[in-house]
Amino acid sequence: MTDAPREGKLARCPNFIQLIDMASESVGGQILFATDDFFAPAENLIKSDSPRFKEHEYTEFGKWMDGWETRRKRIPGHDWCIIKLGIQGVIRGFDVDISYFTGDYAPRISIQAAHLEGDKDAQMPQRGERMGAAATPQELAAVAELNSNNWDYLVPMTELEPGKPASGHNYFLVNSQQRWTHIRLNIFPDGGIARLRVYGIGQKDWTATDPKEPLDLVAIAFGGACVGFSNAHFGHPNKMIGVGPPKSLADGWETARRLDRPPILENDENGVLLLSGCEWAVFRLAHPGVITQIEIDTKYFKGNSPDSCKLDGCVLTTQEEEDMIRQKWELPGHKWKPLLPVTKLSGSESHTFDSLTLELQDVITHARLTISPDGGVSRLRLRGFPSSICLLRPREKPILRFSVKAGFRSNL
Repeated sequence: MTDAPREGKLARCPNFIQLIDMASESVGGQILFATDDFFAPAENLIKSDSPRFKEHEYTEFGKWMDGWETRRKRIPGHDWCIIKLGIQGVIRGFDVDISYFTGDYAPRISIQAAHLEGDKDAQMPQRGERMGAAATPQELAAVAELNSNNWDYLVPMTELEPGKPASGHNYFLVNSQQRWTHIRLNIFPDGGIARLRVYGIGQKDWTATDPKEPLDLVAIAFGGACVGFSNAHFGHPNKMIGVGPPKSLADGWETARRLDRPPILENDENGVLLLSGCEWAVFRLAHPGVITQIEIDTKYFKGNSPDSCKLDGCVLTTQEEEDMIRQKWELPGHKWKPLLPVTKLSGSESHTFDSLTLELQDVITHARLTISPDGGVSRLRLRGFPSSICLLRPREKPILRFSVKAGFRSNL
């Protein structure tokens, strides 16, 4: 248990905002409880889009606001809500965004966290439509079982700074290394918050996995992360390893068009364009392991998918990764092991391939996807076995073939 709430300090715009928002509705985040939702429901806190403002729109309860806004409190206490993270893991920082709440934002906040085992929150009643409502006696009794008053404080009581009307970000750095599943946001005493972003790294309990079932070792929900890329003009590579199937053209990695493309394009004998330029992204696996199957999905990229791609893997220590980041991933060629040769891709199609891994002991920690010459990929799935499991598995006959299967989708 950390210290009781006290006045704290805010962080400047930090690097952690490049990480995944673990509380977002887009990855399965849920509001389990809120003391009050009078003007606007707490579900708005975890919307994936940026807050909006509608100047002349009102509801039966008051001004329409895109956030969580409680009534002006006239009873003892303060307002708070509980969020179940869609991705469980290590939290690196928060963004408490009060955009457009210029005269009614919450003056102070604190944030607590807990790691709840199993389904301890299963007894929480369904919230349904919440505007104009306060927590019911049934909800208060159910939330009391979670003992959230005693959860650890990741952010002590801190005054919020309003910033600009359309950009009210308040960033808080977190140094905890624990794995968290739930967040409690306290506002003192009442008011509005537009969005709460919980930035961090997914963390999976690998001891609970089935050793016979391949897992997506690069999944962002498990802790996979992009650690380097050549270009991300229209979309960051981390989107490729996101949760669930792609949702739109914006939900993927897309580069700018390379300016070194030749004026007239030509193919080789396999139908692959003859080009010297390429783009790449390097990923740290969530767990070292052996990749046995590769999925590359170009859904929604109909006229802007890559012509071809290839995939390589390598083993790097933490120090070597840090060195490579500083050197812009100028990794010697002999370090990379081919997992997929140069392969033609089609637009808006899911492709699955068997890895060229020669034996199950061929463990990697990092993978590099190279696309030629440029374009967009919506999802990258690298299925295989964590190394601690792989090393116990018997050797199998090498799989040297690969196949393309349209329409395959991951359920992650």
